[in-house]
Amino acid sequence: MSKQYTTLKEFYPYYLTEHQDPVSRTLHFIGTAGFIGLLLTGLLVGPAWLMAIAPVCGYGFAWVGHFFFERNKPATFVYPGMSLVSDFIMFWHILTGQIGRKMEEARQKVG
Repeated sequence: MSKQYTTLKEFYPYYLTEHQDPVSRTLHFIGTAGFIGLLLTGLLVGPAWLMAIAPVCGYGFAWVGHFFFERNKPATFVYPGMSLVSDFIMFWHILTGQIGRKMEEARQKVG
């Protein structure tokens, strides 16, 4: 990654191009859903330790996607904050059926 990203608006298209493999995107989706579910369950009904393992679920699924399907280094190692936010944006785009269009726009923008 040679370009330095300073805004989420310019980073997100790059983030999407690092998630070309549909299996990887599915694993990210599962991990993010698991993260949300564990966090909310731990917060609302307990036990509280569920909140502590929520990031393990989220990152675990995502990193399997990167290491075994994308075969690239997760952007979270360089851009942890923007990657985290981008993961939730991608989750929303998958959930709402926008991901195909967003992926195409990202490919055109990033190359």
